[in-house]
Amino acid sequence: METPRYTVRTFSLEIIAILLGLVFLVPFYFVIVNSFKTFADLLTDPTSLPTSLMWDNFVRAWKILKFPTVLTNSLIITVVANLAIAFLSAMAAYRMVRHPNKLNNFLFLIFVAAMVIPFQSIMIPLVRVAKTAGLFDSIFGLVVCYIGFGAPLSIFMFHGFIKSIPMEIEESAVVDGTSTYGTFFRIVLPLLKPIGVTVILLNSLWIWNDFLLPFLILQDPTLKTIPLATNTFFGQYTKQWDLALAALVLGIIPIVIFFLAMQRHIIEGITAGSVKG
Repeated sequence: METPRYTVRTFSLEIIAILLGLVFLVPFYFVIVNSFKTFADLLTDPTSLPTSLMWDNFVRAWKILKFPTVLTNSLIITVVANLAIAFLSAMAAYRMVRHPNKLNNFLFLIFVAAMVIPFQSIMIPLVRVAKTAGLFDSIFGLVVCYIGFGAPLSIFMFHGFIKSIPMEIEESAVVDGTSTYGTFFRIVLPLLKPIGVTVILLNSLWIWNDFLLPFLILQDPTLKTIPLATNTFFGQYTKQWDLALAALVLGIIPIVIFFLAMQRHIIEGITAGSVKG
């Protein structure tokens, strides 16, 4: 077997890929490096490495944010909303694919159309509806909002993936006497793992880092998420960049670890979801 030739074009593409990777890593460099500096050093030269590591920034940010509390809030919201979105979207997509009547086709078009609606255009009506429905200023209400906004894209992805699952597998289960729910939970749901992981990863990055929706729904200080709590370092007249950057590092560590551990499933899930049976 011949070894592929290492051409100038291949070398150029690799150099471009490396440069693009470095460009995307630049913001992480500024955040991490400047989180270890004093406020004066940060303003004087934000590009240089710190002369000494200011671990006190992290200690103070931890205490001011009440980090265990806001971390718990963010974890509860992200985990519960993710599981609800993935589970409900998988069931909805399965029903739409396996029963393609006019109603289901219309509902699928509605979900797809909802993907292009800007959030800013509906956030004021959303607050009014949340107050009327008793969803305002509660973690449960915020989770319900996330389910509503996360369902369209998730259903779209599950819809494409389920089309690639052969009907013969489900027909065999039905012949063996398995009910519709049994077929879904025992046969189809385990096969949805690749796209399910992809949906959870994408929604986790969105929900964990989201600021605007929690800012609109949550008013109780004890319910703050990490992005909301970090915003307290930016007042009208003062900007505590040294503490804010330390808080950002504390906030991104959990989601970065989760993403690095699971990111290999993204390409697998998206590729599989693009195949139509």
